[in-house]
Amino acid sequence: MKNKSVIFFDIDGTLLDHDKKLPPSTREAISKLKENGHIVAIATGRAPFMFEDLRKELDINTYVSYNGQYVVLNGKELYRNSLNISSLEKLTDAALQNNHPVVFMDHEDMKANVPEHTYIKESIATLKINRFPTHDPHYYKERELFQTLLFCPEGEERQYVEEYHDFDFVRWHPVSVDVLPRGGSKAQGIKKVVEALGIPQERQYAFGDGLNDIEMLSTVKNSVAMGNAEEIVKTAAKYITKSVEEDGISYGLKMLSLL
Repeated sequence: MKNKSVIFFDIDGTLLDHDKKLPPSTREAISKLKENGHIVAIATGRAPFMFEDLRKELDINTYVSYNGQYVVLNGKELYRNSLNISSLEKLTDAALQNNHPVVFMDHEDMKANVPEHTYIKESIATLKINRFPTHDPHYYKERELFQTLLFCPEGEERQYVEEYHDFDFVRWHPVSVDVLPRGGSKAQGIKKVVEALGIPQERQYAFGDGLNDIEMLSTVKNSVAMGNAEEIVKTAAKYITKSVEEDGISYGLKMLSLL
């Protein structure tokens, strides 16, 4: 198709509603996009193993995971950007002193540095996935990690932000923060995909709702914030659609004349 576009979708609060369900209208819209010859991709903070079922359900083989740190194009690894391990080791030691557990994450699995902790249970449970981090305090050794979860109440991450300049810290839950390589973002991961595909800016689209979508929405030319997004996220986007519960994906795609 001569004028095919690429459309990137965030998962939580965008493709999935707040009960982690996929609205029927969204499923139909994605199917129609692909029938029309467009490329449908995912851009998420989740690990690849946290949305495998969704990829199968929607037949999506291109994705930006870990907020841009691990990127797959047509089922093949395209880009990886890993955490500085020596800095991570120092951060982990400091976090243990503060009773702030961490979960190490690569493209295959996640492991906690403590046997159990209420913060880990509370936040991971909200993702409604059939996987929970098991205990392995040495999982960071001799492997590439693309993200680490730091568990602490709001505000308590400031000490780490000030100390560890190799990382960016993005809160996703009242007791959990994503720890990412400095400067890594969904926007960077998307850039790798569109360069490989050779699709011009005019035919690049992105939908999102979260704080980790701000750079993506302010970078992709045709960006759409969900109606359920916070105001700061909406100001980063070119367009605003309805909320995920109000069939916002279908509505937004029609608004953009993609459906």
